[in-house]
Amino acid sequence: MAESENTLIPNDVRLVRLEPCEGESLPHYLGRLRRLEGNNVRSATALSTAVRIDAIIPQWEKGFFNPFPTEVQLAALGKVIGLEVDRLTEMLYPKGVTLDPRPIRLCGACYAECPCHRIQWQFKSKLSPRCDRHKLKLLMKCPGCETLFPPPSLWIEGRCQNKKCGMRYSRMAKHQRSVAY
Repeated sequence: MAESENTLIPNDVRLVRLEPCEGESLPHYLGRLRRLEGNNVRSATALSTAVRIDAIIPQWEKGFFNPFPTEVQLAALGKVIGLEVDRLTEMLYPKGVTLDPRPIRLCGACYAECPCHRIQWQFKSKLSPRCDRHKLKLLMKCPGCETLFPPPSLWIEGRCQNKKCGMRYSRMAKHQRSVAY
């Protein structure tokens, strides 16, 4: 392995190390990692091939973790991207929590503070999905055009992908309703 800013991995794939944001979901992180300038892994399948863990990363990028990633899979991914297994585990949901992968949810107020998708937004709850930090109901579609949010790995510009709308995720907070606690 070459010692430099870039990590040389199997098949001459180049990945620049990328630090995850606090609370960032694994699907969002993997999408950012692949798109980072200097990296030449342009698809989730190519990353799976480089990591040598079958074609599981495309499933993870879509937010589907059934079966739950094993420690061996996370260790293989971590070795290639330069992250510890514990850090990757933080980007997943904790044991005992059920994930609701669809629809993708968003807190515009959180996104304005740090532009990333947070895994806790997808936690299944008996209450309406909400942001405990801002005490706001989570959005499940763009409030401007009602387009569903794409998987977080595809959040490229931080805005609605409907070309006629294009509302920034950070501006969607004003369309969220307060929730009583």
